[in-house]
Order: sequence, then C-alpha cells, then structure tokens
Amino acid sequence: MRLLLVEDDARVASFIRRGLREEHYTVDVARDGEQALFLAQTGEYDVIILDLLLPKRGGLDVLRTLRAERVTVPILILTAKDESRDKVAGLEAGADDYLTKPFAFAELLARVRALLRRRGDLVQTTLRAGDLELDAIRHHVTRGRRDLTLTNREYALLEFLLRHANEVVTRTMLAEHVWEHDFDPLSNVIDVHIARLRQKIDGGFPHKLVRTIRGRGYMIQADQKSCSARSA
Repeated sequence: MRLLLVEDDARVASFIRRGLREEHYTVDVARDGEQALFLAQTGEYDVIILDLLLPKRGGLDVLRTLRAERVTVPILILTAKDESRDKVAGLEAGADDYLTKPFAFAELLARVRALLRRRGDLVQTTLRAGDLELDAIRHHVTRGRRDLTLTNREYALLEFLLRHANEVVTRTMLAEHVWEHDFDPLSNVIDVHIARLRQKIDGGFPHKLVRTIRGRGYMIQADQKSCSARSA
C-alpha cells in the first residue's frame, strides 16, 4: 500500500514516515500544499494523511481541490486544529477521518487500517497467486504452510507484483509505485530486491512464481499457462 503524508514539520514527518515504513507501507512525503496537490494528482495512493496548517497552500484548500476533481482516495486529516468547527469544516470538505495532534501513533495506524478496510470493497486486500497469499491489511505473507518474513521493500514489491499478476511489470512501474518519488532511476536496487524476494518466495518450491521477462521486466506468474512470454 502506498501512502502520501503531507506534513511540513520535518521531525513529525520523519517520525510518522519511519513508523509507517515499519508497517510495510510505502510513504511519499509532501512538505507544503502545492507539492501535496501535485503528488496527489499525479500519483496513485491508497490513503492520504493531510495536515491543515501548511505553507504555500492550506490543507483544507488541497482537500477541496482534490474532491472537486473527483479524487476519491481516503483522506485522513492530522492536525493541531482541534476545535469542533475545524473538524466539521474538514469532514464537510470531504475528509474521511480527523485526528488531532498530539496523537498516539498506534491510533494513527489503526485509523489508516480502518480506511483501508473500508476501501476493501474497491481495492482487493487479499492477494493470491497459486499457494502464495498476501493479506494487505495485516501485512502477512504465506506460501503453502510457510510464513514468509519480508523486508518493507520486499513486501511492497510483492504486493505490487500480485496486484498485476500475470502481467509484465517494468522497472519504471516499480520505481514509480514501490519506491518514493525521489528514487534514482539509474540505480540497480530494483534488481537486487527482486533477487532477494525471489529467494524468499520461490526457494524450496518446485513451481517458481517470480519471473524475469527478458528485456521487459518482471512478473508474478499465478498459473503456468497464463504467460507465453520468454522468461527466466
């Protein structure tokens, strides 16, 4: 799952981002309202965590603009503005939830998960390919009867591949959807992480799920008959 965190306080943003990454979320951070609006309009996010007191463009204006453009991603307001009229204004502008600062990270995480569960009617939250299963809410991965322990990045890679099972996923797609927006496209880090993921997913299993499609990208092959592309 990919989240957009809109927070201008560097220390607060670092704390939240680190905690969410530990829960296997990919997190982009916007430090002002204009950057937040650009990322929300051009990226694909599962939840947006939005501060209201932002430089350049206020969070409420960002929220209203996104809803006017029919952007339906769940938005959680996280702000120091704790008066009832502020909460009413935020919810009426289109926010799905409202949490005030100071806050407990456990509560923030629970609210994010609740928004993802509500969105489960539109976005599949249990992903399968053969005997491999990923629970996108609990962040739990199994193959057969074996529990798999993945790093945050390996988990994000696997989730994206599973959401595009039997489709070729290019390195560009992975860079855009799994890594943060400041990813270096010249790095070989994607290939390194794919190799490590393959070892954990396919090691000891006769049917290999993670495929390299030469000259094109990667694929989770959910069934042996579904792909006619040359693979290795």
